[in-house]
Amino acid sequence: MGLQAKSNTPVNISERLLKRMDELKSRFPAGKHKSAILTILHEVQDENNDWLSVEAMDKVAEYLGIQPIEVYEVVSFYSMYNQKPVGKYVFEFCRTACCAIRGGEDLMDYTCKKLGVKEGEITADGMFQVKGVECLGACGYAPMLQLGDFYHENLTPEKMDALIEACRAGRVEKYCRL
Repeated sequence: MGLQAKSNTPVNISERLLKRMDELKSRFPAGKHKSAILTILHEVQDENNDWLSVEAMDKVAEYLGIQPIEVYEVVSFYSMYNQKPVGKYVFEFCRTACCAIRGGEDLMDYTCKKLGVKEGEITADGMFQVKGVECLGACGYAPMLQLGDFYHENLTPEKMDALIEACRAGRVEKYCRL
C-alpha cells in the first residue's frame, strides 16, 4: 500500500499529546529515541481521527529526529496504522491459516456483502470498514476479528449480525466488548 499524497490535513498535536510523547521518548537513552516510534505513532493516530496523514508522519519524524522515510516504512509495514481515513468501526478480520480453515474468509465476505462494501471500503454512512489483516494471535478462537482494542472470537454469521447491530445501536464503542 503506497502512502497517500499530502492531504493538507491539520495534524493535532495537543499539549497533552506532546507531554505523552515526551514521556515515551524519555524511556529510551539518548540516541535511541527512535525506539519509541511504535507507541508514539499509536498516540498520534488516536488523536487524529484514527489515521496517520503524511503530515502527521512527517511531524513524528521531526519530533524523533529521524528521516520521514523511517516513519513511512513502519506505518506501511504494520496493519495497525491507518494511512487514510477509516470508518467509525473497523472490523479487522484475521486472514491467516487457522482463521481461513475455520471460515474467516467466508465470514469477511459475508460481512462485506451485508454492509454493501468491498474489503477496505467505508460504508456510505462512515460507520463501518472491513479490513483483512495478518495473524492476530488468537488461533484457538478462530474465526475472529479485532474491533478497536478488543477481539471478537468464535465468530459466526449470527454473531457478526449481532455485532453490526450493536454498533449501529451505539451499544458498542470501538474500545469496548459487546
